[in-house]
Amino acid sequence: MVPNMRVPGVFFANDKLQGLVCAELEGFSTAQAAGAGGFLPAAKQIANVAALPGIVKHSIALPDVHSGYGFAIGNVAAFDMDDPDAVVSPGGVGFDINCGVRLIRTNLHEKDVLPKREELAQTLFNHIPVGVGSQGVIPTSAKVRMMALVLLEFCVMDGRSNRLDRI
Repeated sequence: MVPNMRVPGVFFANDKLQGLVCAELEGFSTAQAAGAGGFLPAAKQIANVAALPGIVKHSIALPDVHSGYGFAIGNVAAFDMDDPDAVVSPGGVGFDINCGVRLIRTNLHEKDVLPKREELAQTLFNHIPVGVGSQGVIPTSAKVRMMALVLLEFCVMDGRSNRLDRI
């Protein structure tokens, strides 16, 4: 669907969603031909992610897929940390609206996680707030979060922290 795709794009969709995704793509093509702009359709975004350096196996669209900023909302992709050309894309982790999706970098391998996956999933579910209006364990405000980011930036500039700590 786009040049240089490194892996296939895979959609998990029922007939209704498949129809909506295809209609969005057709509408975009028509609008583009007329010179109109706007978001890329989800299908095109899934294909673009499939062309990113270091992507592993598939660019996946989950059943809630819809257009986003760069990555489609509901787009999942994994990247090989050992590939020096691989990307880290904040657009794939909900940076724009703080939707709760997070990038977690660990030193774990699949063989380490598989035997504990049920326990891991339950522990994550127990400790990560979900749903509209959910809150974290520590009450905070936008002002406090902004102050924390400013302080972290100071620590980076002062050599006391690393830019990766902001992730």
